Amino acid sequence: MGDTITTPKAASRRSTPAARGGRPRRRKLTFDRVTFFLAFLGIPLTVFVLFVLYPFVQAIYWAMTDWSGYSSDYNFVGLDNFTKMFEDDVFLKALRNVALLAAFVPLVTLSLSLGVAVAITLGGPSKGPVRGIGGASFYRVISFFPYVVPAIIVGLIWAQMFDPNAGLINGFLTSLGLDGFDAFAWLGEESTAMPALMFVFVWGLVGFYAVLFIAAIKGVPAELYEAARIDGAGRFRMTISVTLPSIRDSVQTAYIYLGIAALDAFVFVQALLPNGGPNNSTLTISQHLFTTAFRKGQFGYATAMGVVLAVVTLVFAALVFTVNRLTGGGEEKSSARGFFKGRRAGAKGGAL
Repeated sequence: MGDTITTPKAASRRSTPAARGGRPRRRKLTFDRVTFFLAFLGIPLTVFVLFVLYPFVQAIYWAMTDWSGYSSDYNFVGLDNFTKMFEDDVFLKALRNVALLAAFVPLVTLSLSLGVAVAITLGGPSKGPVRGIGGASFYRVISFFPYVVPAIIVGLIWAQMFDPNAGLINGFLTSLGLDGFDAFAWLGEESTAMPALMFVFVWGLVGFYAVLFIAAIKGVPAELYEAARIDGAGRFRMTISVTLPSIRDSVQTAYIYLGIAALDAFVFVQALLPNGGPNNSTLTISQHLFTTAFRKGQFGYATAMGVVLAVVTLVFAALVFTVNRLTGGGEEKSSARGFFKGRRAGAKGGAL
């Protein structure tokens, strides 16, 4: 018999066209392939270049001019606007303020949101299948309600709540016998203006991220929680070892979005403290940019502030991605699945 049987090992040694010719053969550009690339790559790339990259490059150019915004005459000044900016005490104060907001607002908001989400989805009976508390849908609606109200309305409402003479906050505190809060100016004191702003910021956003985390927790496989309960883990241990590793990507995305919102922080600040607060204690870069451009007519200088704010935002996002990768991002889901297997084989389980 002259027939031969080709084994997989022999087939793997057979020379491919790329190996024989040194270069892989290029596929022919058919009409279908060209239209596919134009529709799904060319058009989105063109839109991205025209409406994202080009405006950013244009902003960098205007940041190097003394353009007033209301005239076609301007002079190219190079990096003078950036030099002036970092010698401006008001801008440096605004930069410190947004750094403070970006450090605390995402951390506090996400911590509260996770607590609400875990309580709603995993706070049910300690026996039987792992499930949420009764009336979970009602609590989801209540927690999401502040986010439905526009941010400017939230800011104006809380500005009235913090009013020193007719505000509900001082009225409630004085009714408890705390006379020191009679006519206390929450937004007029340098020591309380920034904490009050952070409180409003957190109050307005915590419900949205709670609903986001609830949806993410609903996607965690139920067998992980069942295995955790069999091994004797309590709710806190399940949250640390199962929930957080499983929704790590959602937490990272939420942290970036919240950080960007805190770095901008224009609407809440403008509604509560339109003048930047006492001694510029709550002034943000976007607020200072707005004043410089539309009240002082220094659009070139204001554009330079916008460029710096964009760079700071990109650096913030890069730091979040870097920290996530250095702390084991992408590996946590598999470790969550293997955690309780290791516990079952090793130490005795006990409710934590």
